[in-house]
Amino acid sequence: MDMEQMTILTVEAAELTDKILRLKAEGYRLVQISCTATDTFELIYSFDKDSVLFSYRIVIPQDTEITSISSIFFPAFLYENEMKDLFGVKIRDIALDYQGKFYKLSTKTPFNPSAQSAEEPKSE
Repeated sequence: MDMEQMTILTVEAAELTDKILRLKAEGYRLVQISCTATDTFELIYSFDKDSVLFSYRIVIPQDTEITSISSIFFPAFLYENEMKDLFGVKIRDIALDYQGKFYKLSTKTPFNPSAQSAEEPKSE
């Protein structure tokens, strides 16, 4: 893919739903949603139209709750449940919400180093 055909735009979490509604109206399809955890969450929502990739990036504090986009792109419920289980992202109004049981995990939020250190037992 030519780099000119890929755009990543950083937006505020509050703007995301309206922007994604516009992409849907323009004929874009959801490609994927990814998450990275540090002291914040970085979420990348990627879309495609005519082999041109477009992504929205949001960065939120780990205690921030965001709204699901599964009412716009139904398959987003898969990515959103995964982000809840693996990273601890707080997402409301997921079309099919597995309530933290999308994956059978031995460790809660295994891909979130901040959550892991908070859960470690304290030595006495």
